Amino acid sequence: MTKKIVVTGVGASSPLGGTAPESWQALLAGESGARALEHEWVAQYELPVTFAAEAKVRPETVLERPVAKRLDPSSQFALVSAMEAWEDAGRPEVAPERLGVDFATGIGGVWTLLDAWDTLRERGPRRVLPMTVPMLMPNAASAAVSMHFEARAFARTVASACASSTESLVNAYEHLQAGLADVVIAGGTESAIHPITVASFSSMQALSRRNDDPAHASRPYSVDRDGFVMGEGAASLVLETEEHALARGARIYAEIAGGGVTADSYHITANDPEGRGASRAVRLALAQAGAEPDEVTHINAHATSTPVGDPSEYVALREVFGERVNTIPVSATKASTGHLLGGTGALEAVFTIFAVRDRVAPPTINITELDPAIPLTVSGDPQPLGDGPQLAISNSFGFGGHNAVVAIRSY
Repeated sequence: MTKKIVVTGVGASSPLGGTAPESWQALLAGESGARALEHEWVAQYELPVTFAAEAKVRPETVLERPVAKRLDPSSQFALVSAMEAWEDAGRPEVAPERLGVDFATGIGGVWTLLDAWDTLRERGPRRVLPMTVPMLMPNAASAAVSMHFEARAFARTVASACASSTESLVNAYEHLQAGLADVVIAGGTESAIHPITVASFSSMQALSRRNDDPAHASRPYSVDRDGFVMGEGAASLVLETEEHALARGARIYAEIAGGGVTADSYHITANDPEGRGASRAVRLALAQAGAEPDEVTHINAHATSTPVGDPSEYVALREVFGERVNTIPVSATKASTGHLLGGTGALEAVFTIFAVRDRVAPPTINITELDPAIPLTVSGDPQPLGDGPQLAISNSFGFGGHNAVVAIRSY
C-alpha cells in the first residue's frame, strides 16, 4: 500500500538568507545573493571570475565553536539547516531506530582537503589535523546530522553532482515508503567557493564573467546568458509518513508525491541535447505521484543560465508536456541564489514547497530578453498559481549525466 509522505519541517541557509523563511521572502522580493568576493585569494591567483553567491550568514556564527571546529563548512551548513528544519517540525518524538538521514553533497569537504594540503607542504605532516579525513569525506554531513539527532535507522549519502540533493529527497521518499523509518531528515549542502573550483569552472567556460555586475550575472533563458554563478549553503526537509505526522498533530507544508532518477550515459559534463534522460525522470516522478502531465501547475527548473544547458532542459520539458509547457508558470531560482551544486536541489525543493503552499511561483530575475528558442512562461515578478490543488516538479541535472526530479503536491 502506497503511503502519503509529507513535509513537516524546512530549513535553509542560503545566499538570500540565514533561514528558509528569510530566503523565501528575499526570493519573492527579487533579490540577488551574488556579490563580489572579498578574499585575498581572488587577486592572489588572478582569477577570471571575481564574484559568487556566498551564504548570507556564516554557519560558524550559528553553531557552538567546539562543534564548528570539527566540521568542514559544508557540514556546518548541513547541520545549521537540519537544526532549523527539526525545530520547524516541532522536534518530532521518534525512536532513534525509526529516524533516518538522507543527505547529499556534490563535492564535499574541499576546503578541509586543500587547507590540509597547504599545511602539509608548508608546515609538515605533524601539523595536519587528525580530523582531516573525517571532515573532508563526502558522508561527513550526513554523519554530523545523524549524530546530532541520534538518527540510527540509517545515514546515507548521495554524491551525484548538481542532482545530489534532489536524489536524496527521492531516496528519503522511497525509504519511508519501504518502512525503513517513520521520519527522515533529508537535504543537501555545498561550500565549494574556493580558488580551485572557481578556476576550474572558469577554465570550462561554465561561469558567468560579469565581474562588473554580479547581481545581474545569472540570467536563465535570457539571450545574453553566459554561464552560472557559484553559490553555497544547505537546505533540509523533515519528511514523515502522513500517519505519523497526523498522530503527533504536526503542521504539514506539502506532500512529496513522487520522484524520478535517471542517467543520460551521454557525456561527463554536457546534457543530452535531446533531453531523453531528463524527460524520463519527469515522467517517472509523475508516475510515482499517480499524476498526469496536465495536472502540473508549476515547474522549478534546473536552469543554470548556461547557453547549452537551458535549451536542453526545455527540450526535455516539451517532450513531456507538449506545447502546454509554454503556459505553465516556471521559476528559475538560481538567478537569485546562484548554483549551490549539491545543495541546490534541496533549496529549490524548499522554494517549491513554499510555492504550492502560498500558490505563487517565485520570480526569475535578470531576463533582459527571453531566448525565442525557450518560450516559457517566466516573469520577473511572482506569478499567481490559482486557488485549486497544486502539483509542482523541481528538476536537478548534474555532471555525469545524473537526472533527478521530485514531484510536490499541495496539502
